[in-house]
Formats: sequence, C-alpha cells, structure tokens
Amino acid sequence: MKILYIGDIVGEIGLQYLEKNLQRIKEENKINVVFANAENVTNGRGLNFEHYNRLMKLGIYGLTMGNHTFGQKEIYEYIDNSKVIRPANFSTNIGKGYMTINYNDKKITVINLLGRVYMNSMSLDCPFKTLDKILEEIDTDYSIVDIHAEATSEKIALGLDFDGRVSAVVGTHTHVPTADNKVLPKGTLYISDIGMTGPALGVLGDKKDIIISRFRTGIYESSKTEQGPVQFNAVVLDFNNFKNSITRINLCE
Repeated sequence: MKILYIGDIVGEIGLQYLEKNLQRIKEENKINVVFANAENVTNGRGLNFEHYNRLMKLGIYGLTMGNHTFGQKEIYEYIDNSKVIRPANFSTNIGKGYMTINYNDKKITVINLLGRVYMNSMSLDCPFKTLDKILEEIDTDYSIVDIHAEATSEKIALGLDFDGRVSAVVGTHTHVPTADNKVLPKGTLYISDIGMTGPALGVLGDKKDIIISRFRTGIYESSKTEQGPVQFNAVVLDFNNFKNSITRINLCE
C-alpha cells in the first residue's frame, strides 16, 4: 500500500500544478491512494466549492484542512457531504474530524488535528486527548494523522506519544519541508512538516514584496499568492509486509 500525502496546496498556481502533474507523479511512484492538505487553495485562505470539485476530479481520496478551514463561507454549505476533513479538535459539529475509506479490502482512516501552540487557538480542545478519543471509536487497518501546527515540539511530542498507536503522523502548516522523515521506535511513520505545493519564490506562498514590506514597516497589507516557479512537496507512506517507510518528494519547476 503506497499512499501519497501532499503538503499544503497554495493558490491557483498550486492547484494547476497538480492538474498537470499529479497523474505522472502517481505513476512514477506507483501510488495507490492520494490525500492532501487543502486549507490554502482558494486565495491562500480556505477552499471554495469550485476548487474542491477540481481536486476531486484528480482522484484525491480526502482533503485535510487547518486554521483556515472556514476561510471561505461557502464551505458551510458543502462540508458535511464532502471528502473534506476539518480539525477534529474544533468545538463544532459542522463537518467531520476524521474519515475512513476502503481500498482493496483495507480501511484507511485519516484524522485531522490542529495544534494550539503559537496558533491563537487555545480555545481548541486538546489535540492529544481528542486523538485518544478517536482511537477508541475507530476500527481501521491504517490510521494517518495530519497535525496542522506551528510548533515543531508539539508535532514531535504528538508523534512520540502515539508511536505504535497510529500508522503515521504527518505535519502540515509551516509550508517548509523538514528533513526528519523517519520510522519511530514503535513503527509509526513520522515527519514534522511535509511542506507546501505552490509558489516556490514567495514567502510561504504569499507575494514576497507584500510580506517584506510588512516586516519592514509594520503596516499590514492583505497578502496575495505569488506567481512564478512552483514547488511540489509530498511524502510517500509505504505500508508493506516487510518494512514500512516514509519518503519525501521535493520538486521545483
């Protein structure tokens, strides 16, 4: 079982890259199932219905989100009947915090959590306790956790705490790929951040001039998605009968 997990898709430029290249990437890496983080697709903030449909046409099995889950108002209209997985530790009944799919007689459950450190989100339920509860509810062959968080320490702590209890813990949100992909001592596949799929020369996907000016002047101007070269960041989660592995894919075109 080879699962491709794509890091935060940013803007139209990131979506167009997937429309052009995802099938080739799947074939080259012999991928069975694809998941992606989609909280930055629509102008960098959320996911509208048009973009959701375009991602579904690519054969992506599920889309995790993050702090911008409800950045586009229309998501309230379609999230309940969609393949969107919002953070499970949001205090809301809108949408779902995890989803289970069936592939070749195997159950794959993807769980989305939102970190609380440096995220202005301390009102969230505890992601650790939320995951404890979910694991009591589900019966699955593979469990993949997308921890959308700012602090590397929070992600590492969650990975180690649930080592051996979930199949994989993948970090998203910071948009910068980390080089710590590994198999933890009890067998859980782990990476602190997959990275992003979108503009390669912006500041985390935003126009560099706007963000540089913000740092220099302290004056806030609404950001826009950068253009130019595109980066693609993902991991391949390979579950087999011999030795499980997690491999990074980092491309720039």
